[in-house]
Amino acid sequence: MTTVSISSSTSARRAVTILGAGHIGFAMALLLQHTGDYDILVADRDPTRLGEVAALGVATQLATDEASMQAAIQGRFAVLNALPFHRAVPVATLCAATGVHYFDLTEDVASTQAIRALAASAHSVLMPQCGLAPGFIGIVGNDLARRFDTLHTLRMRVGALPRYPQGALRYNLTWSTEGLINEYCNPCEAIVDGVRTTVPALEGLETFALDGVEYEAFNTSGGLGTLTETLAGKARQVDYQSIRYPGHNAILKLLLNDLRLRDRRDLLKDILETAIPTTDQDVIVVFATASGLKGGRLVQDSYSARILGTQVAGHTLSAIQLTTAAGICTALDLVAQGRLPQQGFVGQEAVALADFLANRFGMAYAGEGELVL
Repeated sequence: MTTVSISSSTSARRAVTILGAGHIGFAMALLLQHTGDYDILVADRDPTRLGEVAALGVATQLATDEASMQAAIQGRFAVLNALPFHRAVPVATLCAATGVHYFDLTEDVASTQAIRALAASAHSVLMPQCGLAPGFIGIVGNDLARRFDTLHTLRMRVGALPRYPQGALRYNLTWSTEGLINEYCNPCEAIVDGVRTTVPALEGLETFALDGVEYEAFNTSGGLGTLTETLAGKARQVDYQSIRYPGHNAILKLLLNDLRLRDRRDLLKDILETAIPTTDQDVIVVFATASGLKGGRLVQDSYSARILGTQVAGHTLSAIQLTTAAGICTALDLVAQGRLPQQGFVGQEAVALADFLANRFGMAYAGEGELVL
């Protein structure tokens, strides 16, 4: 487990609102607060969660309706949205109307498309999908793609997994159950034989070993962000799959297809949250590989990372908390520093991998020694 030490830079303090005081919102507040570079306000409808955040020395606001939500946004430099995916478009709409920079973590493709449409006339940055996948994996994928004169294939794999798997699913809940169900049920964007298309979730099952551990991977929705659009006409095959331990896929197909729970998502959510425990003892596995022509030769390049949780100012962050919060905080930092566009839609491909990994938050993904915030 990495230990994070905290230091402040000399940049001007920016007023930032975090919407949502759950596990990820708490982690975002913790990382940003201890830099001393941001004035943080956390808004949520749950007083108990707000109390946990307030103990960090962060300002909080109870937000139970649209008026209180708008009050939390008005006049801020930026909003970091850690609310469920169905709140992404309404919040982004408020931010665009008031000229506030907007960042979120959504994996929902339709929400991202709607936010992109909003951004056409926005005078602030609208930057969705700033987490792990979508988010960091798109930055990695774009970096790999740019290394080739002619790109043939780009395959991206990410897993948020328990370090000590139990049961037939060999899985624990580590983040949003609604988001997980979206990934397992919704169509998945891909490039197949040079054509942008969609492929079914849970299909494309493959197995592989990484650092001596066996995994399986299969299609899930939302992980590619806008990468299929960026690479349209430039690659033969581009896809994204979630990594799990072997056997997970077969059970999901039983639940979603044979028992038709994909048509009863509320029931599926209740079953998963009742039967599968959460865990903070997790690990993030990132594996991406690309092949194509470079200098007239057929070559392959890969990127892999294995990330554990960490301690920040005496608080334990799970691996998914750390990586998700680090992703969106890095995006905020880069916009605040003028290293990204200052208005309109900003996709993850606009972020250079080297800039991300050099950032004080993005260093969480490098896995090398101590992070300095």
